[in-house]
Order: sequence, then structure tokens, then C-alpha cells
Amino acid sequence: MPFNLPIFLTWLRIAMIPLVVGLFYLPESWLSVPARDTWACIAFIVAALTDWFDGWLARRWNQTSAFGAFLDPVADKLMVSAALLALLNLDRIDVVIALVIIGREITISALREWMAQLGASASVAVHWLGKFKTASQMIAIPCLLYHRDVLGLPIAYIGKILIIIAAILTVWSMLYYLRRAWPVIREKTH
Repeated sequence: MPFNLPIFLTWLRIAMIPLVVGLFYLPESWLSVPARDTWACIAFIVAALTDWFDGWLARRWNQTSAFGAFLDPVADKLMVSAALLALLNLDRIDVVIALVIIGREITISALREWMAQLGASASVAVHWLGKFKTASQMIAIPCLLYHRDVLGLPIAYIGKILIIIAAILTVWSMLYYLRRAWPVIREKTH
């Protein structure tokens, strides 16, 4: 298993998951609700930035590896799933939204693994739909974690709109990937 700064940043993102979730279980006598929400938002943003930065560093320093390519999306999915479950517990998102997003992540991860085993990874390569979905949820989640207005902007409302957009893009991108994989599935299973 290689170890370098990009992989360290990916592990750091995984290590931050209990911090983000754990903040919501601290007693209010330790941390007020506004402070808790602020720290959870900041921790999520830092973790999300490491996602961009570790990939950029790995490409720039030519430190890409099969292990890093495996661990990075796992870290992303764990981070997003944990945040969605915390938001669900706080009643800041609907259960259907959480199920759609988490279910899609599991489905597409399994599909990519299967396509890799069939030698058809290119059929489920990352597409702009997936990138837009990720961007909208990575903006929505901190908005929903923070959950207060900023300079008169209704951050929680913006987060709710963006998470709905993310859920729509989630379904759309899942259907896109399944459609792309379908010819390979038909050919290899008949």
C-alpha cells in the first residue's frame, strides 16, 4: 500500500467523518447548537476540500496509484453518507433524499466494480452528470449543516433546493450509467 501526501489527505477525510457526526452528539452544555452547526459545517468543508486537493496533488506530483483510486471515492461516499444521516437525524433532509443519494452511490459503486471485472470500466467512466451531482451535494450539505442565514441569504433554504437538485441529478446520472453499462451486461450475461 503506497503512502504519500494525497493518500494521507484521503485518510484524513475518512478520519474527519466521526468528527462531523460526533459534534451532533455533544451535550449543549459543551457546545451550543449554533457553534455545533458551524463547526460541523467547517469540518465538512475542510474534508470536501481535501477531496479536490488530494486528486490535484496526486496528478501534479505523479503519485496516482490503484490504492488511491480505490480509497478516494470510498472516502467521498462515506463522508457524504455520514453527513446525510446526520442531517436526516436532525430532520433537515427527507428520508427519500438520503435513500436516493446513498442508494445510488452503492449501486454505481457495485456497477463499476462489476464492469471492471468484465473489463469494461470505460462504459461507466465518470461523466459530467456525476460531477454536477457531486458539486451540488457538496454545496448543499454544508448549507444544511450550518442551517442559518448569512448576510440575509437563507442558507438552509439554498441547501434544501440544492439537495433536491442533487437527488434529481443522482437519479439521472444513475440511469445514464446503467444505460451505458446495459449493452455490456447483456453481452456478458447471455
